Amino acid sequence: MMPTTRSRNHTVPVLAVAAGVGALVLVGTTIGAPPAPAAAVGSSDASVWQARASATYDAMQDNLYTGAAGHGLYRENTDTGTGNPYSYLWEYREATQATLDLQGLPGVGPAYTASAAARVDGFDHYHAVAPGGRPGYESYLPAPLGTGGDVYYDDNDVVGLSFFSEFQATGDSTYLDQARAAFDVVSRGWDTDRSLTCPGGLDWIDRPDNTVRAANVTGLGAQLAAHLYEETKDQAYLQWSTKLYDWNNRCLRQTAGLYQNSRNDDGTVDPTLWTYNSGAMIATATILYRATNDPKYLTQAAQAARGSLAYWTADDRLQQQPAVFNAFYFKDLLLLDSVQHDPAYRTAAENWATATWQDNRDASTGLFSFQPSGGGDPDPARPAATLDQAAMIQVFAALGWSTDRLGEIS
Repeated sequence: MMPTTRSRNHTVPVLAVAAGVGALVLVGTTIGAPPAPAAAVGSSDASVWQARASATYDAMQDNLYTGAAGHGLYRENTDTGTGNPYSYLWEYREATQATLDLQGLPGVGPAYTASAAARVDGFDHYHAVAPGGRPGYESYLPAPLGTGGDVYYDDNDVVGLSFFSEFQATGDSTYLDQARAAFDVVSRGWDTDRSLTCPGGLDWIDRPDNTVRAANVTGLGAQLAAHLYEETKDQAYLQWSTKLYDWNNRCLRQTAGLYQNSRNDDGTVDPTLWTYNSGAMIATATILYRATNDPKYLTQAAQAARGSLAYWTADDRLQQQPAVFNAFYFKDLLLLDSVQHDPAYRTAAENWATATWQDNRDASTGLFSFQPSGGGDPDPARPAATLDQAAMIQVFAALGWSTDRLGEIS
Protein backbone atom coordinates (compact mmCIF):
# COMPACT_ATOMS: atom_id res chain seq x y z
CA MET A 1 0.00 0.00 0.00
CA MET A 2 2.95 2.33 -0.32
CA PRO A 3 2.54 4.58 -3.41
CA THR A 4 4.14 3.13 -6.50
CA THR A 5 4.58 4.02 -10.13
CA ARG A 6 1.75 1.60 -10.83
CA SER A 7 -0.96 0.77 -8.32
CA ARG A 8 0.06 -2.72 -7.25
CA ASN A 9 3.26 -3.78 -8.95
CA HIS A 10 5.10 -2.85 -5.76
CA THR A 11 8.02 -1.03 -7.24
CA VAL A 12 10.04 1.47 -5.22
CA PRO A 13 7.73 4.07 -3.62
CA VAL A 14 7.46 7.34 -5.51
CA LEU A 15 7.37 10.72 -3.85
CA ALA A 16 4.28 12.88 -3.73
CA VAL A 17 3.91 15.44 -6.50
CA ALA A 18 3.57 19.00 -5.33
CA ALA A 19 0.40 20.63 -6.55
CA GLY A 20 0.80 22.91 -9.54
CA VAL A 21 4.60 22.96 -9.81
CA GLY A 22 5.46 19.48 -11.04
CA ALA A 23 8.29 19.18 -8.54
CA LEU A 24 8.82 16.10 -6.41
CA VAL A 25 8.48 16.80 -2.72
CA LEU A 26 9.65 14.50 0.01
CA VAL A 27 7.16 14.79 2.84
CA GLY A 28 9.22 16.57 5.46
CA THR A 29 11.60 14.76 7.74
CA THR A 30 12.17 17.74 9.99
CA ILE A 31 9.46 19.80 11.59
CA GLY A 32 9.38 23.51 12.16
CA ALA A 33 6.74 25.34 14.15
CA PRO A 34 3.62 25.02 11.99
CA PRO A 35 0.87 27.59 11.98
CA ALA A 36 -2.35 26.84 13.81
CA PRO A 37 -4.89 24.83 11.79
CA ALA A 38 -7.16 26.95 9.63
CA ALA A 39 -10.68 27.70 10.79
CA ALA A 40 -13.33 25.32 9.61
CA VAL A 41 -14.62 25.88 6.09
CA GLY A 42 -16.40 22.56 5.65
CA SER A 43 -19.98 21.63 6.34
CA SER A 44 -20.93 20.03 9.67
CA ASP A 45 -24.29 18.94 8.27
CA ALA A 46 -24.23 15.14 8.21
CA SER A 47 -26.80 15.05 5.41
CA VAL A 48 -24.38 16.88 3.11
CA TRP A 49 -21.72 14.22 3.64
CA GLN A 50 -24.23 11.41 3.28
CA ALA A 51 -25.37 12.81 -0.07
CA ARG A 52 -21.81 13.24 -1.29
CA ALA A 53 -20.88 9.72 -0.24
CA SER A 54 -23.85 8.23 -2.08
CA ALA A 55 -23.27 10.34 -5.20
CA THR A 56 -19.61 9.37 -5.38
CA TYR A 57 -20.48 5.71 -4.88
CA ASP A 58 -22.96 5.90 -7.75
CA ALA A 59 -20.29 7.43 -9.98
CA MET A 60 -17.79 4.72 -9.02
CA GLN A 61 -20.31 1.97 -9.73
CA ASP A 62 -21.34 3.50 -13.06
CA ASN A 63 -17.80 3.91 -14.33
CA LEU A 64 -15.58 1.32 -12.62
CA TYR A 65 -17.65 -1.61 -11.37
CA THR A 66 -17.67 -4.63 -13.68
CA GLY A 67 -21.02 -6.03 -12.54
CA ALA A 68 -22.13 -9.63 -12.47
CA ALA A 69 -20.58 -10.32 -15.87
CA GLY A 70 -17.23 -9.22 -14.42
CA HIS A 71 -17.54 -11.32 -11.25
CA GLY A 72 -18.49 -8.30 -9.16
CA LEU A 73 -14.98 -6.83 -9.40
CA TYR A 74 -13.63 -3.39 -10.30
CA ARG A 75 -11.37 -1.97 -12.94
CA GLU A 76 -8.23 -0.18 -11.84
CA ASN A 77 -9.30 3.00 -13.61
CA THR A 78 -11.47 4.30 -16.43
CA ASP A 79 -8.88 3.47 -19.11
CA THR A 80 -10.31 0.24 -20.51
CA GLY A 81 -7.83 -0.02 -23.39
CA THR A 82 -4.72 -0.89 -21.41
CA GLY A 83 -3.71 -2.73 -18.26
CA ASN A 84 -5.38 -5.59 -16.45
CA PRO A 85 -9.06 -6.37 -16.91
CA TYR A 86 -9.57 -6.17 -13.15
CA SER A 87 -8.07 -4.16 -10.34
CA TYR A 88 -5.45 -5.20 -7.86
CA LEU A 89 -6.53 -6.30 -4.42
CA TRP A 90 -5.72 -2.86 -2.99
CA GLU A 91 -8.30 -1.11 -5.17
CA TYR A 92 -10.84 -3.84 -4.59
CA ARG A 93 -10.38 -3.64 -0.85
CA GLU A 94 -10.83 0.13 -0.75
CA ALA A 95 -13.99 -0.08 -2.87
CA THR A 96 -15.23 -2.78 -0.51
CA GLN A 97 -14.48 -0.67 2.54
CA ALA A 98 -16.26 2.27 0.93
CA THR A 99 -19.37 0.12 0.59
CA LEU A 100 -19.04 -1.03 4.20
CA ASP A 101 -18.79 2.57 5.36
CA LEU A 102 -21.92 3.47 3.41
CA GLN A 103 -23.65 0.64 5.24
CA GLY A 104 -23.06 2.61 8.45
CA LEU A 105 -24.95 5.72 7.31
CA PRO A 106 -28.05 6.46 9.37
CA GLY A 107 -31.29 5.91 7.55
CA VAL A 108 -29.91 4.92 4.15
CA GLY A 109 -27.34 2.37 5.36
CA PRO A 110 -29.57 -0.70 4.91
CA ALA A 111 -29.74 0.03 1.17
CA TYR A 112 -26.06 -0.95 0.97
CA THR A 113 -26.26 -4.10 3.07
CA ALA A 114 -26.47 -6.58 0.19
CA SER A 115 -23.73 -4.85 -1.75
CA ALA A 116 -21.46 -4.76 1.31
CA ALA A 117 -21.88 -8.50 1.87
CA ALA A 118 -21.22 -9.23 -1.81
CA ARG A 119 -18.07 -7.11 -1.84
CA VAL A 120 -16.70 -8.80 1.29
CA ASP A 121 -17.45 -12.23 -0.16
CA GLY A 122 -15.56 -11.15 -3.27
CA PHE A 123 -12.28 -11.21 -1.37
CA ASP A 124 -12.34 -14.95 -2.06
CA HIS A 125 -11.39 -14.19 -5.67
CA TYR A 126 -7.99 -12.97 -4.46
CA HIS A 127 -7.33 -15.80 -2.01
CA ALA A 128 -4.91 -18.62 -2.76
CA VAL A 129 -2.74 -21.15 -0.99
CA ALA A 130 0.89 -21.06 -2.08
CA PRO A 131 3.11 -24.14 -2.24
CA GLY A 132 4.00 -25.20 1.26
CA GLY A 133 0.50 -24.45 2.50
CA ARG A 134 0.86 -20.68 2.92
CA PRO A 135 -2.59 -19.10 2.44
CA GLY A 136 -3.14 -15.42 1.81
CA TYR A 137 -4.83 -12.76 -0.26
CA GLU A 138 -2.72 -12.12 -3.34
CA SER A 139 -2.06 -8.71 -4.83
CA TYR A 140 -3.71 -9.77 -8.09
CA LEU A 141 -6.34 -12.35 -8.91
CA PRO A 142 -5.04 -15.92 -9.05
CA ALA A 143 -6.29 -18.34 -11.71
CA PRO A 144 -8.76 -18.64 -13.26
CA LEU A 145 -9.45 -14.88 -13.30
CA GLY A 146 -5.84 -13.71 -13.36
CA THR A 147 -2.19 -14.62 -13.16
CA GLY A 148 -1.86 -14.19 -9.41
CA GLY A 149 0.49 -12.04 -7.39
CA ASP A 150 2.49 -11.89 -4.20
CA VAL A 151 1.03 -11.86 -0.71
CA TYR A 152 1.61 -8.39 0.72
CA TYR A 153 1.08 -8.30 4.43
CA ASP A 154 -0.35 -4.77 4.38
CA ASP A 155 -3.02 -5.96 1.91
CA ASN A 156 -3.90 -8.76 4.29
CA ASP A 157 -4.02 -6.31 7.22
CA VAL A 158 -6.68 -4.20 5.58
CA VAL A 159 -8.65 -7.15 4.25
CA GLY A 160 -8.79 -8.32 7.86
CA LEU A 161 -10.01 -4.88 8.94
CA SER A 162 -12.80 -5.07 6.35
CA PHE A 163 -13.86 -8.47 7.63
CA PHE A 164 -13.94 -6.98 11.10
CA SER A 165 -16.05 -4.07 9.83
CA GLU A 166 -18.58 -6.49 8.41
CA PHE A 167 -18.61 -8.44 11.65
CA GLN A 168 -19.38 -5.26 13.57
CA ALA A 169 -22.14 -4.36 11.14
CA THR A 170 -23.81 -7.78 11.09
CA GLY A 171 -22.77 -9.66 14.21
CA ASP A 172 -22.08 -12.68 11.99
CA SER A 173 -19.19 -14.59 13.58
CA THR A 174 -18.13 -15.93 10.18
CA TYR A 175 -16.63 -12.52 9.43
CA LEU A 176 -14.82 -12.49 12.76
CA ASP A 177 -13.32 -15.87 11.90
CA GLN A 178 -12.17 -14.48 8.55
CA ALA A 179 -10.59 -11.47 10.26
CA ARG A 180 -8.74 -13.84 12.57
CA ALA A 181 -7.56 -15.91 9.61
CA ALA A 182 -6.28 -12.77 7.90
CA PHE A 183 -4.29 -11.90 11.00
CA ASP A 184 -2.83 -15.42 11.00
CA VAL A 185 -1.43 -14.58 7.57
CA VAL A 186 -0.10 -11.22 8.76
CA SER A 187 1.59 -12.64 11.84
CA ARG A 188 3.81 -14.80 9.60
CA GLY A 189 5.48 -11.56 8.58
CA TRP A 190 7.18 -10.88 11.92
CA ASP A 191 10.89 -10.69 11.12
CA THR A 192 12.90 -13.01 13.37
CA ASP A 193 16.39 -12.06 12.19
CA ARG A 194 18.05 -10.81 15.38
CA SER A 195 21.10 -9.55 13.49
CA LEU A 196 19.18 -6.69 11.90
CA THR A 197 19.24 -3.14 13.15
CA CYS A 198 16.15 -2.76 15.33
CA PRO A 199 15.10 -6.43 15.06
CA GLY A 200 11.48 -7.29 14.53
CA GLY A 201 8.72 -5.49 12.69
CA LEU A 202 6.52 -6.95 10.00
CA ASP A 203 7.96 -7.70 6.59
CA TRP A 204 6.18 -6.02 3.72
CA ILE A 205 5.92 -9.03 1.42
CA ASP A 206 5.77 -12.80 1.93
CA ARG A 207 8.85 -13.59 -0.11
CA PRO A 208 12.37 -14.74 0.80
CA ASP A 209 13.96 -11.69 -0.82
CA ASN A 210 11.92 -9.18 1.20
CA THR A 211 14.20 -6.50 2.67
CA VAL A 212 11.64 -4.02 4.02
CA ARG A 213 9.94 -3.79 7.41
CA ALA A 214 7.37 -1.05 7.09
CA ALA A 215 5.37 1.26 9.34
CA ASN A 216 2.17 0.64 7.41
CA VAL A 217 2.09 -3.13 7.63
CA THR A 218 3.21 -3.10 11.26
CA GLY A 219 0.81 -0.36 12.38
CA LEU A 220 -2.18 -1.78 10.53
CA GLY A 221 -1.36 -5.22 11.91
CA ALA A 222 -1.33 -3.74 15.41
CA GLN A 223 -4.72 -2.14 14.72
CA LEU A 224 -6.26 -5.41 13.52
CA ALA A 225 -4.87 -7.33 16.49
CA ALA A 226 -6.20 -4.67 18.88
CA HIS A 227 -9.69 -5.05 17.41
CA LEU A 228 -9.46 -8.82 17.74
CA TYR A 229 -8.33 -8.59 21.34
CA GLU A 230 -11.09 -6.17 22.25
CA GLU A 231 -13.67 -8.53 20.76
CA THR A 232 -12.32 -11.94 21.81
CA LYS A 233 -10.22 -11.16 24.94
CA ASP A 234 -7.66 -13.62 23.57
CA GLN A 235 -4.40 -12.55 25.23
CA ALA A 236 -2.39 -13.58 22.17
CA TYR A 237 -3.92 -10.69 20.22
CA LEU A 238 -3.05 -8.23 22.98
CA GLN A 239 0.53 -9.46 22.93
CA TRP A 240 0.71 -9.12 19.17
CA SER A 241 -0.88 -5.67 19.11
CA THR A 242 1.41 -4.23 21.76
CA LYS A 243 4.47 -5.87 20.19
CA LEU A 244 3.73 -4.35 16.79
CA TYR A 245 2.72 -0.99 18.24
CA ASP A 246 5.89 -0.83 20.35
CA TRP A 247 8.12 -1.74 17.39
CA ASN A 248 6.81 1.15 15.29
CA ASN A 249 7.30 3.52 18.23
CA ARG A 250 10.78 2.25 18.96
CA CYS A 251 12.10 1.86 15.44
CA LEU A 252 10.23 4.29 13.14
CA ARG A 253 8.73 7.05 15.29
CA GLN A 254 10.12 10.45 14.35
CA THR A 255 8.08 12.67 16.65
CA ALA A 256 4.64 12.37 18.20
CA GLY A 257 2.28 11.01 15.54
CA LEU A 258 4.82 10.88 12.70
CA TYR A 259 6.44 7.67 11.51
CA GLN A 260 9.17 7.07 8.99
CA ASN A 261 8.06 4.84 6.17
CA SER A 262 10.27 1.78 6.62
CA ARG A 263 13.46 0.25 7.89
CA ASN A 264 15.51 -1.76 5.44
CA ASP A 265 17.54 -4.83 6.26
CA ASP A 266 20.76 -3.05 5.25
CA GLY A 267 20.25 -0.60 8.12
CA THR A 268 18.96 2.32 6.06
CA VAL A 269 15.66 4.05 6.75
CA ASP A 270 13.17 5.49 4.29
CA PRO A 271 12.20 8.72 6.11
CA THR A 272 9.10 9.50 4.05
CA LEU A 273 6.03 10.39 6.09
CA TRP A 274 2.51 9.32 5.17
CA THR A 275 -0.79 10.19 6.81
CA TYR A 276 -2.02 6.62 7.09
CA ASN A 277 0.99 5.63 9.17
CA SER A 278 0.01 8.36 11.61
CA GLY A 279 -3.56 7.11 11.56
CA ALA A 280 -2.89 3.43 12.20
CA MET A 281 -0.98 4.20 15.36
CA ILE A 282 -3.67 6.61 16.61
CA ALA A 283 -6.31 3.94 15.98
CA THR A 284 -4.28 1.20 17.66
CA ALA A 285 -3.73 3.28 20.79
CA THR A 286 -7.42 4.20 20.89
CA ILE A 287 -8.56 0.59 20.67
CA LEU A 288 -5.95 -0.57 23.20
CA TYR A 289 -7.22 2.08 25.58
CA ARG A 290 -10.79 0.87 25.19
CA ALA A 291 -9.77 -2.77 25.54
CA THR A 292 -7.40 -2.44 28.51
CA ASN A 293 -8.57 0.74 30.31
CA ASP A 294 -4.90 1.71 30.49
CA PRO A 295 -4.86 5.54 30.32
CA LYS A 296 -1.37 5.62 28.81
CA TYR A 297 -2.82 4.54 25.48
CA LEU A 298 -5.35 7.36 25.42
CA THR A 299 -2.59 9.82 26.30
CA GLN A 300 -0.44 8.46 23.48
CA ALA A 301 -3.31 8.53 21.00
CA ALA A 302 -4.09 12.16 21.82
CA GLN A 303 -0.42 13.15 21.63
CA ALA A 304 -0.09 11.44 18.26
CA ALA A 305 -3.23 13.14 16.98
CA ARG A 306 -2.09 16.60 18.08
CA GLY A 307 1.44 16.12 16.76
CA SER A 308 0.36 14.75 13.43
CA LEU A 309 -2.36 17.36 12.90
CA ALA A 310 0.09 20.17 13.59
CA TYR A 311 2.31 18.77 10.87
CA TRP A 312 -0.21 17.62 8.28
CA THR A 313 -2.40 20.74 8.40
CA ALA A 314 0.58 23.02 7.76
CA ASP A 315 1.88 24.08 4.35
CA ASP A 316 -0.86 22.30 2.40
CA ARG A 317 0.64 18.92 3.26
CA LEU A 318 -2.70 17.12 3.49
CA GLN A 319 -3.52 18.11 -0.07
CA GLN A 320 -0.23 16.61 -1.26
CA GLN A 321 -0.90 13.24 0.37
CA PRO A 322 -2.65 10.45 -1.56
CA ALA A 323 -6.38 10.68 -0.96
CA VAL A 324 -6.54 7.04 0.09
CA PHE A 325 -3.99 7.62 2.85
CA ASN A 326 -5.96 10.60 4.09
CA ALA A 327 -9.06 8.40 4.24
CA PHE A 328 -7.31 6.13 6.71
CA TYR A 329 -6.04 9.09 8.72
CA PHE A 330 -9.32 10.96 9.04
CA LYS A 331 -11.28 7.85 9.98
CA ASP A 332 -8.71 7.06 12.65
CA LEU A 333 -9.00 10.58 14.05
CA LEU A 334 -12.78 10.19 14.20
CA LEU A 335 -12.31 6.90 16.01
CA LEU A 336 -10.24 8.70 18.64
CA ASP A 337 -12.86 11.45 18.76
CA SER A 338 -15.38 8.85 19.89
CA VAL A 339 -13.53 8.43 23.18
CA GLN A 340 -11.84 11.83 23.58
CA HIS A 341 -13.61 14.60 21.75
CA ASP A 342 -11.57 17.29 20.07
CA PRO A 343 -13.25 19.43 17.38
CA ALA A 344 -9.90 19.75 15.57
CA TYR A 345 -10.20 16.18 14.33
CA ARG A 346 -13.44 16.69 12.48
CA THR A 347 -12.49 20.18 11.35
CA ALA A 348 -9.40 18.86 9.58
CA ALA A 349 -11.40 16.15 7.85
CA GLU A 350 -14.20 18.48 6.81
CA ASN A 351 -11.84 21.14 5.49
CA TRP A 352 -9.95 18.66 3.34
CA ALA A 353 -13.12 16.91 2.16
CA THR A 354 -14.78 20.20 1.24
CA ALA A 355 -11.77 21.49 -0.69
CA THR A 356 -11.37 18.19 -2.52
CA TRP A 357 -15.07 18.10 -3.46
CA GLN A 358 -14.76 21.61 -4.86
CA ASP A 359 -11.39 21.27 -6.59
CA ASN A 360 -10.95 17.65 -7.69
CA ARG A 361 -14.43 16.51 -8.69
CA ASP A 362 -15.61 16.50 -12.29
CA ALA A 363 -19.24 17.54 -11.98
CA SER A 364 -20.10 15.96 -15.34
CA THR A 365 -19.07 12.46 -14.25
CA GLY A 366 -19.04 12.72 -10.46
CA LEU A 367 -15.50 11.28 -10.48
CA PHE A 368 -12.45 12.61 -8.67
CA SER A 369 -9.09 13.20 -10.31
CA PHE A 370 -5.66 13.61 -8.75
CA GLN A 371 -2.03 13.63 -9.75
CA PRO A 372 -0.28 10.29 -10.40
CA SER A 373 0.72 10.35 -6.72
CA GLY A 374 -2.95 10.02 -5.78
CA GLY A 375 -3.06 13.51 -4.29
CA GLY A 376 -2.65 17.12 -5.32
CA ASP A 377 -4.43 19.08 -8.00
CA PRO A 378 -6.70 17.33 -10.51
CA ASP A 379 -5.03 15.91 -13.61
CA PRO A 380 -7.68 15.67 -16.34
CA ALA A 381 -5.34 13.56 -18.47
CA ARG A 382 -5.08 10.83 -15.82
CA PRO A 383 -7.83 8.20 -15.90
CA ALA A 384 -10.08 8.33 -12.85
CA ALA A 385 -9.02 5.61 -10.45
CA THR A 386 -11.08 3.25 -8.31
CA LEU A 387 -8.68 3.86 -5.43
CA ASP A 388 -9.40 7.58 -5.42
CA GLN A 389 -13.18 7.28 -5.68
CA ALA A 390 -13.22 4.72 -2.85
CA ALA A 391 -11.12 7.02 -0.68
CA MET A 392 -13.50 9.92 -1.11
CA ILE A 393 -16.54 7.74 -0.38
CA GLN A 394 -14.93 6.56 2.84
CA VAL A 395 -14.23 10.09 4.07
CA PHE A 396 -17.67 11.43 3.13
CA ALA A 397 -19.39 8.42 4.68
CA ALA A 398 -17.43 8.66 7.93
CA LEU A 399 -18.37 12.34 8.20
CA GLY A 400 -21.99 11.32 7.67
CA TRP A 401 -22.04 8.71 10.43
CA SER A 402 -23.88 9.53 13.62
CA THR A 403 -21.43 10.48 16.35
CA ASP A 404 -22.59 7.69 18.64
CA ARG A 405 -21.36 5.12 16.11
CA LEU A 406 -17.90 6.50 15.39
CA GLY A 407 -16.43 3.98 17.82
CA GLU A 408 -17.20 1.28 15.23
CA ILE A 409 -14.92 2.75 12.59
CA SER A 410 -12.23 0.30 11.59
